[in-house]
Amino acid sequence: MPHLRNISLVQFKNYGQAGYDFPERITGICGLNGTGKTNLLDAIYYLCFTKSYFSGTDAQLVKKECAGFRISGNFLDNNGQNREVTAILRENGKKEVSWEGEIYPRVSAHIGKLPAVVIAPDDVEIITGGSEGRRKLADAMLCQLDEAYLNHLMAYNKILQQRNSLLKQMAENPAINAGVLEILDEQLAARGSFIFEKRRLVLRPFLEKAVEHYSKIAGKQDAISLAYESQLASNDETVAVKDRFLNLLRQNFTRDKALQRTTTGIHRDDLQFAMMGQPFKQTASQGQRKSLLFALKLTEFEWLEKSKGFPPILLLDDVFEKLDDNRMHNLLTEVCIEKKGQVFITDTHEDRLKESLEKIRVPFGLITL
Repeated sequence: MPHLRNISLVQFKNYGQAGYDFPERITGICGLNGTGKTNLLDAIYYLCFTKSYFSGTDAQLVKKECAGFRISGNFLDNNGQNREVTAILRENGKKEVSWEGEIYPRVSAHIGKLPAVVIAPDDVEIITGGSEGRRKLADAMLCQLDEAYLNHLMAYNKILQQRNSLLKQMAENPAINAGVLEILDEQLAARGSFIFEKRRLVLRPFLEKAVEHYSKIAGKQDAISLAYESQLASNDETVAVKDRFLNLLRQNFTRDKALQRTTTGIHRDDLQFAMMGQPFKQTASQGQRKSLLFALKLTEFEWLEKSKGFPPILLLDDVFEKLDDNRMHNLLTEVCIEKKGQVFITDTHEDRLKESLEKIRVPFGLITL
């Protein structure tokens, strides 16, 4: 299993220059708000995903009044060998990610080598917000499981941007030849049908397992149901998924041109959450929402562990907020005892974190910022 032994930061977010060692499997990171707890977690995430979990662009990660940043970490691999991973944003905005000193020709080639799962306060938007957050949850797992899925998804998003740009041009100039649109539709449908099939194959059993995790964390079932929803789903299996996609694009062309964007496709997929037959986000308490979020994330953890043959790194940011003692104890017991991967936990209250970890009797290290 990958174990991050140490990390060094230069000009990353609020850090000028800093370094930390992580000798234990479980590490608590404590400090007041604004001291850099979440930023340290984000640096660990960056070494795994080559991007930030909390910020939109790399430029936002650079310390104020500085140019560029550098993050470097040493990981023990499954064979006990040290592997150095370095991520650099140059002053000219160029990003470089290297594995043992070898720079990747494509940054995306690193995804999946160091699997990780994050649970953060704003993740509750996965439960209460729009469909984008739920698609990101599914994609974060699938991209780490399957390089082909990652490549198809990146290509799909690029083609989607091209199609939307063409729709805007066609709305302004109806004389534009529709031949290019037909080519883009073919490409979009080919990529999208692959993505749909992968999501359908994985997400049904994934969501069934998440229901089991919810019961374990909440201490009861609460009659919840979870389902994958897509415009490409159909009871008529005689029509190929790609053909269904093409038919949808053609049927909605007039509306797409009027709105100047593509209104059908896998970029509109969603996960539906219900409790006792009602929309979950409208009926669930804060504790129930948190329990479902943790259930989804821990299922992601298990799926990655099963596929990779070793547990991913787990990053828990401020998870103590809005959870009662019983749910918190259940969560920590599962992630720190039942799961065997490396865990990082942040909290504003050092005594609370120490007491909680001592109660479940696991060795841990503590960093105070």
